[in-house]
Amino acid sequence: MAIQVHIETYGCQMNEYDSELVKSILVNRGFALTDSFGRSDVVLINTCAIREKAHQKIYGRLQQLKRERALRSSRLTIGILGCMAQNLKQDLVDGHDEVDFVAGPDSYRHLPELIDAARGDGEPSAALGAAALKLSTTETYTGVDPIRSGGVNAWIAVMRGCDNMCTFCVVPFTRGRERSRDAAGVVAEVEALVRDGYRQVTLLGQNVNSYRHGNVRFADLMQIVGDVPGVERVRFTSPHPKDFPADLIRAIAEHPKLCKHIHLPLQAGNDRVLDLMRRTYTHAEFRALAAEMRDRVPDVSITTDVIVGFPTETAEEFEDTRRLMEDVRFDAAFIFKYSERKGTYAQRKLPDDVPAAEKTRRIVELVDLQKRITGEINHALVGSTADVLVEEAVERQPGFVSGRTDNFKHTILPGDGIEIGDIVPVRIESARGATLCASPIEATAGASSNYINQKDSP
Repeated sequence: MAIQVHIETYGCQMNEYDSELVKSILVNRGFALTDSFGRSDVVLINTCAIREKAHQKIYGRLQQLKRERALRSSRLTIGILGCMAQNLKQDLVDGHDEVDFVAGPDSYRHLPELIDAARGDGEPSAALGAAALKLSTTETYTGVDPIRSGGVNAWIAVMRGCDNMCTFCVVPFTRGRERSRDAAGVVAEVEALVRDGYRQVTLLGQNVNSYRHGNVRFADLMQIVGDVPGVERVRFTSPHPKDFPADLIRAIAEHPKLCKHIHLPLQAGNDRVLDLMRRTYTHAEFRALAAEMRDRVPDVSITTDVIVGFPTETAEEFEDTRRLMEDVRFDAAFIFKYSERKGTYAQRKLPDDVPAAEKTRRIVELVDLQKRITGEINHALVGSTADVLVEEAVERQPGFVSGRTDNFKHTILPGDGIEIGDIVPVRIESARGATLCASPIEATAGASSNYINQKDSP
């Protein structure tokens, strides 16, 4: 009987894609996949190392697994995959006896061997032992067809690794140097996804701006993917402001399949802090880039990432970030408190000297500011029309479905006669914070206001 493997994924979209690669590698070697933890012989935890909260979550899960294994009559094998495995190998192997092996993001082809050895069905090579953590300069998982779980969107990693070396970021140490996939291989994967019914693809990379394979650069790749018959929408994440190419802005403006949404990580709005972060752009350059995007792509939605409380950031420097967010008016922002990541320059060289209470004050202020701005932007859309790609049913409100507009606005609408994956023309009837409420243009007006009334009723 095939060994049953249960995979749990934490963290970013790249981790989700990597778990799909892992599923393919294991199934092709005779393992079986199960969504049931209770039926599993092997549990693989695909981890993130970007934030301290992610670490805490994984350590808490390991304690649960340790208790579960003690209650099992049969052998439960536990493996830690991904960025946390790469960055905290010694702690995981030496300090957690419930962990049987670890494997970094470039070592997933070795998983069958690691699992067999951990279960006593084979011996790992001398080079592997209980860990496979060698970073690669060439691994892009060419030839591995991800096993996806369905939906309307599919992630596609077009490159791996990062060369930017931002002082707060652990990614270069956990995912290695940049390397790009063959464009033809990306197109073949997109064509297969269309045959499987996917209508949207999202191209992934730690810095997609740096993509280059032969003469194909990222703007070229986006247009090539957008030209694949059957693809309705193409998204991407994440770029870096330092080298955002003008031809990519032009492609987004002109190609009907390239979505009018750009996630543009800011991190900070003060030049001294940006320099300490090694972001290699100034606040003025960032403002100019955002203005150019809005000028050339009038309906573009710009979202961002911000870190508060970076080492030595003063209250006055934080105010520069607040003012920039006020001026640029992002459609949404992911805002985080700075936390040290082992091995980064900031962890080794800069004091984590902003008090926790002050970090909390700053994040609350920015979250409140962004909620107000998001609300104002979305209220201005009331009465306009858009096309919504329907993604799922709304569990808390039977009869309604939700999806995204081209420019990434989360939208809820009545679901009568609508299927998941449909692209529905709608009229925006109202806005509640980050969510738009709409009605299909063919339907009677006021349908989405019923959602508001039901949602607010006791």
